[in-house]
Amino acid sequence: MRRLVPLVLACWAAVALTGCSGSTAGPRLTVTGAYVPQPPMADMAAGYLTIVNSGGVDDTLTGVTSAVAAEVTMHSTTDAGQMKAVAAFPIPAHGRLTFRVGANHLMLDGLKRLPQAGETVEFVLRFAKSGQIVVHAPVKPAGGTDQGM
Repeated sequence: MRRLVPLVLACWAAVALTGCSGSTAGPRLTVTGAYVPQPPMADMAAGYLTIVNSGGVDDTLTGVTSAVAAEVTMHSTTDAGQMKAVAAFPIPAHGRLTFRVGANHLMLDGLKRLPQAGETVEFVLRFAKSGQIVVHAPVKPAGGTDQGM
């Protein structure tokens, strides 16, 4: 019987530790650098931000909403400089997704009000695995945005 106890404990420990591997850790998302340039038109605006995934699992940005717009769409910019609507953006494990001027960006269509410099626009980002993340993006004067994001 004394020989059986260590064997049972070793088997139990092996089973318990199976769930501790790093591959089961989910995505860990943080959002940085969010901002909205003050829109020059009354019906649309753009949004920029960076999503960092420091986790060991990929995730996908599946949609964005904001109370200030009827619709928020995600776009990429082709090599020819044309905008292309994108339904979802992958965010690789230990990687990032950047929305910046001249590249990936958010379009706020059908503005319900014109955001002014100094205000904040709230975005709700929806992810396939991480659920929702609420982001507060300051509105910056149109000429004073960080073009290099």
